[in-house]
Amino acid sequence: MSLPSLFVEGIALWAPTLPGWDTAAPALRGEGRAVDPPAARPSPELLPAAERRRAPDSVALSLEVAARAVAQSGRAPSDLLSVFTSAHGDLAITDYVCSTLARAPWSMSPTRFHNSVHNAASGYWGIATGCMQASTAVSAFECSFAAGLLEAWTQAAADAGPVLLVGCDVTATGALASTNDSRGLLAVALVLAPQRGPHALARLDAMLVPGATERIPLRSEAALPLAGNAMADALPLFETLAGGAPEVLTLPLSAMLGLRVQVCACRDRG
Repeated sequence: MSLPSLFVEGIALWAPTLPGWDTAAPALRGEGRAVDPPAARPSPELLPAAERRRAPDSVALSLEVAARAVAQSGRAPSDLLSVFTSAHGDLAITDYVCSTLARAPWSMSPTRFHNSVHNAASGYWGIATGCMQASTAVSAFECSFAAGLLEAWTQAAADAGPVLLVGCDVTATGALASTNDSRGLLAVALVLAPQRGPHALARLDAMLVPGATERIPLRSEAALPLAGNAMADALPLFETLAGGAPEVLTLPLSAMLGLRVQVCACRDRG
């Protein structure tokens, strides 16, 4: 099954060693280096100061990349449908909630509790930008980026309008670290449009392919340290977008289904 073409209008990535697309793109091409020492967690300017301090890592990173991708696209944040995808949500918050419920449930922080829901980042985004468009939160374990991309693709095609896709996962902590191997911080974002416009950076064509799909190995030295993060399946696509050469990638959607994506740069930008 083939999907309608989409155009990438905005790209963002944040990790402690790749804090922003301007740093990440050359590093993912093998032309630059990762940041050392790693950067501190971003402080999203969209939020008031008090909210910035209280926001968990997943929210801070998601809003950072969302704002950067939207700014590059030239779109108004309030005009965009959005899809937020994460394999696990904020594992530190989940660990806190579980351990508090087990030991002293009456001491539960209301702020941390409301940050534990899977669509917390989506909610913060809508409030911070005043966006009243539909927003979807997706989770598909180790296939969460591909599932989010397919959801964003479907919405862009169905509604004939641009969609913001944001993916983020964080480090497993506490007792959860014994059963979950997500490590480090990684967030990515794309603004995707069904028609080519003046800000188009790349064209994406895709089809669903049956059968088992192997995970795509990372090519750049800058990406390899991020392989332990649950959102790392996004990195091959971002390596391709950084490189600019035409390429076909097959991203696992499940044990028996893949999303084959053909990437071609828009050289003349419209």
